[in-house]
Amino acid sequence: MNIDWKAIFLPDIPLIEIVLRGSIMYLSLFILLRIILKRQSGTLGISDLLLITLLADASQNGMAGDYKSLPNGIALVATIIFWDFALDWLSYKSPGFQRLIESPPLLLIKNGQLLRRNMRKELITDEDLIGQLRKQGISDISKVKEAFMESDGQISVVENEKKHHQKVEKKNG
Repeated sequence: MNIDWKAIFLPDIPLIEIVLRGSIMYLSLFILLRIILKRQSGTLGISDLLLITLLADASQNGMAGDYKSLPNGIALVATIIFWDFALDWLSYKSPGFQRLIESPPLLLIKNGQLLRRNMRKELITDEDLIGQLRKQGISDISKVKEAFMESDGQISVVENEKKHHQKVEKKNG
Protein backbone atom coordinates (compact mmCIF):
# COMPACT_ATOMS: atom_id res chain seq x y z
CA MET A 1 0.00 0.00 0.00
CA ASN A 2 1.62 3.17 -1.22
CA ILE A 3 0.33 6.57 0.05
CA ASP A 4 1.07 9.67 -1.99
CA TRP A 5 1.72 12.10 0.88
CA LYS A 6 2.54 14.91 -1.51
CA ALA A 7 -0.89 14.61 -3.16
CA ILE A 8 -2.60 14.66 0.26
CA PHE A 9 -0.88 17.72 1.72
CA LEU A 10 0.07 19.87 -1.27
CA PRO A 11 -2.71 21.71 -3.11
CA ASP A 12 -3.26 20.67 -6.71
CA ILE A 13 -5.21 23.89 -7.43
CA PRO A 14 -3.89 27.32 -6.42
CA LEU A 15 -5.42 28.26 -3.04
CA ILE A 16 -6.38 31.71 -4.35
CA GLU A 17 -8.52 30.02 -7.01
CA ILE A 18 -10.31 28.00 -4.35
CA VAL A 19 -10.91 31.12 -2.22
CA LEU A 20 -12.18 33.01 -5.27
CA ARG A 21 -14.46 30.14 -6.36
CA GLY A 22 -15.81 29.71 -2.82
CA SER A 23 -16.43 33.45 -2.48
CA ILE A 24 -18.21 33.76 -5.80
CA MET A 25 -20.37 30.68 -5.17
CA TYR A 26 -21.32 31.68 -1.63
CA LEU A 27 -22.19 35.26 -2.51
CA SER A 28 -24.03 34.25 -5.70
CA LEU A 29 -26.11 31.64 -3.91
CA PHE A 30 -26.78 34.02 -1.01
CA ILE A 31 -28.07 36.72 -3.34
CA LEU A 32 -30.15 34.30 -5.42
CA LEU A 33 -31.69 32.66 -2.36
CA ARG A 34 -32.33 36.05 -0.75
CA ILE A 35 -34.18 37.28 -3.85
CA ILE A 36 -36.09 34.08 -4.62
CA LEU A 37 -36.81 32.42 -1.27
CA LYS A 38 -36.67 35.40 1.06
CA ARG A 39 -37.94 33.68 4.18
CA GLN A 40 -40.11 30.80 5.21
CA SER A 41 -42.19 30.53 8.34
CA GLY A 42 -40.51 28.71 11.21
CA THR A 43 -37.41 27.59 9.32
CA LEU A 44 -33.70 28.20 9.51
CA GLY A 45 -32.50 31.43 7.99
CA ILE A 46 -31.30 31.39 4.40
CA SER A 47 -27.69 32.00 5.36
CA ASP A 48 -27.87 29.12 7.87
CA LEU A 49 -29.25 26.74 5.26
CA LEU A 50 -26.74 27.92 2.68
CA LEU A 51 -23.82 27.57 5.07
CA ILE A 52 -24.79 24.05 6.07
CA THR A 53 -25.30 22.94 2.47
CA LEU A 54 -22.06 24.42 1.15
CA LEU A 55 -20.03 23.23 4.10
CA ALA A 56 -21.36 19.72 3.66
CA ASP A 57 -20.46 19.70 -0.01
CA ALA A 58 -17.09 21.39 0.39
CA SER A 59 -15.99 19.21 3.27
CA GLN A 60 -17.24 16.08 1.51
CA ASN A 61 -15.06 16.90 -1.47
CA GLY A 62 -12.05 17.35 0.79
CA MET A 63 -12.73 14.18 2.76
CA ALA A 64 -13.70 11.91 -0.12
CA GLY A 65 -10.77 12.82 -2.30
CA ASP A 66 -12.52 14.78 -5.06
CA TYR A 67 -9.80 17.25 -4.23
CA LYS A 68 -6.42 15.68 -4.40
CA SER A 69 -5.19 17.55 -1.32
CA LEU A 70 -6.66 18.38 2.06
CA PRO A 71 -5.65 22.07 1.86
CA ASN A 72 -8.01 22.47 -1.13
CA GLY A 73 -10.99 21.31 0.90
CA ILE A 74 -9.93 23.21 4.01
CA ALA A 75 -9.44 26.42 2.02
CA LEU A 76 -12.93 26.14 0.53
CA VAL A 77 -14.55 25.44 3.92
CA ALA A 78 -12.63 28.36 5.47
CA THR A 79 -13.76 30.65 2.64
CA ILE A 80 -17.41 29.71 3.11
CA ILE A 81 -17.21 30.22 6.88
CA PHE A 82 -15.45 33.55 6.34
CA TRP A 83 -18.23 34.88 4.10
CA ASP A 84 -20.94 33.70 6.47
CA PHE A 85 -19.21 35.47 9.36
CA ALA A 86 -18.38 38.57 7.28
CA LEU A 87 -22.00 39.07 6.21
CA ASP A 88 -23.23 38.61 9.78
CA TRP A 89 -20.57 41.04 11.06
CA LEU A 90 -21.37 43.65 8.40
CA SER A 91 -25.06 43.30 9.18
CA TYR A 92 -24.33 43.86 12.88
CA LYS A 93 -22.06 46.88 12.28
CA SER A 94 -24.06 48.60 9.54
CA PRO A 95 -27.83 49.17 9.76
CA GLY A 96 -27.82 50.01 6.04
CA PHE A 97 -26.19 46.71 5.17
CA GLN A 98 -28.54 44.89 7.52
CA ARG A 99 -31.53 46.34 5.65
CA LEU A 100 -29.93 45.22 2.39
CA ILE A 101 -29.48 41.57 3.35
CA GLU A 102 -32.33 41.04 5.86
CA SER A 103 -36.01 41.50 5.20
CA PRO A 104 -37.81 43.95 7.47
CA PRO A 105 -40.65 42.53 9.57
CA LEU A 106 -43.80 42.09 7.49
CA LEU A 107 -47.16 42.81 9.13
CA LEU A 108 -49.52 39.84 8.68
CA ILE A 109 -52.31 40.66 11.16
CA LYS A 110 -53.48 44.09 12.27
CA ASN A 111 -56.18 44.42 14.95
CA GLY A 112 -57.41 40.88 14.45
CA GLN A 113 -57.61 41.18 10.64
CA LEU A 114 -55.51 39.07 8.27
CA LEU A 115 -53.55 41.18 5.79
CA ARG A 116 -53.91 38.85 2.83
CA ARG A 117 -51.83 40.97 0.46
CA ASN A 118 -48.82 40.65 2.77
CA MET A 119 -49.54 36.96 3.32
CA ARG A 120 -49.52 36.44 -0.47
CA LYS A 121 -46.10 38.12 -0.70
CA GLU A 122 -44.64 35.40 1.52
CA LEU A 123 -46.94 32.60 0.31
CA ILE A 124 -48.41 32.07 3.77
CA THR A 125 -51.81 30.39 3.92
CA ASP A 126 -54.41 31.04 6.59
CA GLU A 127 -53.71 27.57 7.97
CA ASP A 128 -49.95 28.22 8.20
CA LEU A 129 -50.48 31.48 10.05
CA ILE A 130 -53.14 30.11 12.39
CA GLY A 131 -50.89 27.13 13.12
CA GLN A 132 -48.04 29.47 14.06
CA LEU A 133 -50.40 31.42 16.35
CA ARG A 134 -51.52 28.19 18.04
CA LYS A 135 -47.90 27.30 18.73
CA GLN A 136 -47.71 30.56 20.67
CA GLY A 137 -50.87 29.76 22.64
CA ILE A 138 -53.22 32.04 20.69
CA SER A 139 -56.39 30.41 19.44
CA ASP A 140 -58.41 33.53 18.57
CA ILE A 141 -57.16 35.93 15.87
CA SER A 142 -59.29 38.74 17.31
CA LYS A 143 -56.93 38.77 20.34
CA VAL A 144 -54.00 39.68 18.09
CA LYS A 145 -53.12 43.36 17.86
CA GLU A 146 -50.27 42.73 15.41
CA ALA A 147 -48.45 39.71 14.03
CA PHE A 148 -45.27 40.00 12.00
CA MET A 149 -43.16 37.65 9.96
CA GLU A 150 -39.63 38.42 11.09
CA SER A 151 -36.55 38.28 8.87
CA ASP A 152 -35.73 34.79 10.14
CA GLY A 153 -39.18 33.47 9.18
CA GLN A 154 -40.53 33.35 12.73
CA ILE A 155 -43.94 34.85 13.52
CA SER A 156 -43.97 37.38 16.37
CA VAL A 157 -47.26 38.38 17.96
CA VAL A 158 -48.42 41.37 19.97
CA GLU A 159 -51.69 40.67 21.75
CA ASN A 160 -54.36 43.29 22.40
CA GLU A 161 -53.63 45.00 25.72
CA LYS A 162 -57.29 45.60 26.62
CA LYS A 163 -58.14 41.94 26.82
CA HIS A 164 -54.95 41.17 28.75
CA HIS A 165 -55.64 43.98 31.29
CA GLN A 166 -59.23 42.85 31.70
CA LYS A 167 -58.07 39.39 32.66
CA VAL A 168 -55.58 40.80 35.16
CA GLU A 169 -58.20 43.14 36.69
CA LYS A 170 -60.67 40.28 37.11
CA LYS A 171 -58.03 38.18 38.90
CA ASN A 172 -57.06 41.05 41.19
CA GLY A 173 -60.61 42.38 41.67
